[in-house]
Amino acid sequence: LAGLGILFRVHADSTMKGSYAAVADKDAKSCKARGSDIRVHYKNTREVIRAVRGMHLNRALQFLKNVQEKKEIVPFTRHGGGRKAQCKQFGHPLGRWPKKSAELVYGLLKNAESNAELKGLDVDALEIKHAMCNRAPKMRRRTYRAHGRINPYQSSPCHVEVILSETETVVNRPEDEGAPKKVSKKKQRKERLQQRQQ
Repeated sequence: LAGLGILFRVHADSTMKGSYAAVADKDAKSCKARGSDIRVHYKNTREVIRAVRGMHLNRALQFLKNVQEKKEIVPFTRHGGGRKAQCKQFGHPLGRWPKKSAELVYGLLKNAESNAELKGLDVDALEIKHAMCNRAPKMRRRTYRAHGRINPYQSSPCHVEVILSETETVVNRPEDEGAPKKVSKKKQRKERLQQRQQ
């Protein structure tokens, strides 16, 4: 994230200042990560956090990579977005691909994963139990308008926090690309017809 020019502070479990909005059920079986005053748009980050909440860690990381490559979409339930066909899987018509927010949440989940490994937790069994995004104080600049006027030109940063906990069900990492691809019913019918004709 340093290459993106995103400035933020990540608090690890041990040196955490302040408190989280939620308490982990099993503190020994959970890990945390948070970032304060992050310079990404609050509205986009809120939607990304809502999309990954409740996912297993491996699925969430894959989802965020797919969002950056525009293979999957983040449904925008509150803050705008256009009508996109990829949103059908969520049952909501509006969505976008907020790249910067997806990169930030990906980095935060990777930080939480490192904290989990340090604690000796099973990374494949981690699930996002708590994920929250809050507005941070706006950063003020000014822009110059016609007739000598000045308008505010503010950024909308945010605070983000996640808590991951171990679950009983383990989700394995995705397999290599060498796995057989799913064949559609139409293609199966066509192959059957060709076999009958021969």
